[in-house]
Amino acid sequence: MAVVMIPKELAQKEDLVIIPRSEYEEFLALKRVIPTVKPTKAELRIIRRGEREFREGKYAEWNEVKRNLARRRK
Repeated sequence: MAVVMIPKELAQKEDLVIIPRSEYEEFLALKRVIPTVKPTKAELRIIRRGEREFREGKYAEWNEVKRNLARRRK
């Protein structure tokens, strides 16, 4: 796929991206099929908490999670 970025100076407002029409139409078709979900207040609270914990380094690496799950199965 050929993608071209047009700088803000030329676009006047934001960066522009040029893609072939067929790929744009494919994107639009997918956009119609995939539903947009608005999170609830409770879900937003959970997301913010997760982001804060991530910034604080309170997370486990994927390999560590896999090892712990494998140990539980034994």
